[in-house]
Amino acid sequence: MPKLSAWKKTSAALSKWMANAAPTCLMSGHSATWFAARCWRTKASDEGVAVAERIAGQKPHIDFNNVPFVIYTDPEIAWVGKTEEQLKAEGVEYKKGTSGFGANGRALGLGKAKGTVKVLADAKTDRILGVHMVGPMVSELIAEGVTSLEFSASSEDIARIIHAHPTLSEVVHEAALAADKRALHG
Repeated sequence: MPKLSAWKKTSAALSKWMANAAPTCLMSGHSATWFAARCWRTKASDEGVAVAERIAGQKPHIDFNNVPFVIYTDPEIAWVGKTEEQLKAEGVEYKKGTSGFGANGRALGLGKAKGTVKVLADAKTDRILGVHMVGPMVSELIAEGVTSLEFSASSEDIARIIHAHPTLSEVVHEAALAADKRALHG
């Protein structure tokens, strides 16, 4: 496996359309960018679609800021978007809402009630900037965070969506409510 520095070097030589110095040679996946070292197949699959769309004359778009990260441990870990540390370093004012799985009926029924969901939103606009999760099946739940970022949703948007009961997704709903200090169960 190439070193991370080799991926960074390769990445610099590619355009946003995954083309290298030869404009008829398009790349995707692990060979395309150093970012692949962190995302592997998650990113590679969408890059492959983007390359096919480009070849077909379409104008593909991938926002690499919205690629979900998942660590398949027990409990699982997943995140998308900015971290609190990044927002502080960038001087972005933000608000955060958190909610745990401890009071969630589905998590209790599964015997996996440990973990938390954190939603970070812009303090002025309420636009979601990041979603971070540790808990049961968060590899599945992170899709709501990705969708929120892709469509510039606010924490209020997520808070106003009815989440089925009892489901693990209710913890995402509760964290979005908590970002606006309106948590129902915590």
